[in-house]
Amino acid sequence: MLEQVILNLTRNGIEAMQKTPPDERELTIRSRVNHGGAIEIEIADTGCGIPASMAGAAFEPFFTTKPDGLGMGLSICRSIMELHHGQLWATRNAGRGSTFHLTLPVMQT
Repeated sequence: MLEQVILNLTRNGIEAMQKTPPDERELTIRSRVNHGGAIEIEIADTGCGIPASMAGAAFEPFFTTKPDGLGMGLSICRSIMELHHGQLWATRNAGRGSTFHLTLPVMQT
């Protein structure tokens, strides 16, 4: 299920860059252990970005900016992250595009 979250966010990033000039398209996926000891994955793109006025609604069911979208992808992704005791949120990039942040607690065995 977690790989489905990463796949969906990656696909969204690629689709968001459709109108970005080809030589300016960049999709970056980073992972690290954050200061709280959780695993953090960041998926950043140089696409159109999430408008500030819509940032809060982006994870609501049936919210979409795509003409043929159902508006369930981000909502399902957030639910999957919460089932794994993680979090998912988005930020606007300084230049262009968005970054989606996923955090997961490290499980001790």
